[in-house]
Amino acid sequence: MDNNDRNKNPEKDRDRDRDDSFNIGEMIIRILVTAIVVAIAAYFTPGFTIDGIWSLLLASVVIGVLDHLIQKFTGVNASPFGRGLSGFLVAALILYVTKFIIPGFNISVWGAIIGALVIGIVDAIIPGRAM
Repeated sequence: MDNNDRNKNPEKDRDRDRDDSFNIGEMIIRILVTAIVVAIAAYFTPGFTIDGIWSLLLASVVIGVLDHLIQKFTGVNASPFGRGLSGFLVAALILYVTKFIIPGFNISVWGAIIGALVIGIVDAIIPGRAM
């Protein structure tokens, strides 16, 4: 691709550069949105409990980091409704793996599956991107 092709669509190049860069403000907003969505999912999901605000915030950080790493290395977006069955399964897996990393974050296998479904529904209602 020469410079003439690149200059034809500078907005697309800017969007691609923006997607590849890491933005701490965006990550903080994602963590807060994730915390809200996970708290709602834990409230409505049997087999899914969180023991306190610190467990919730730490779990939100872990979920955000796991989602970012999975998306970066595999290209699979963990949005339960945005990416179909693969996104749904990845979201459930992220929830279940978080159980082993964060004390006070308790979830069963069925809780992770139902929780991913609830997160998908809440994520569709709340603006922003939780997972």
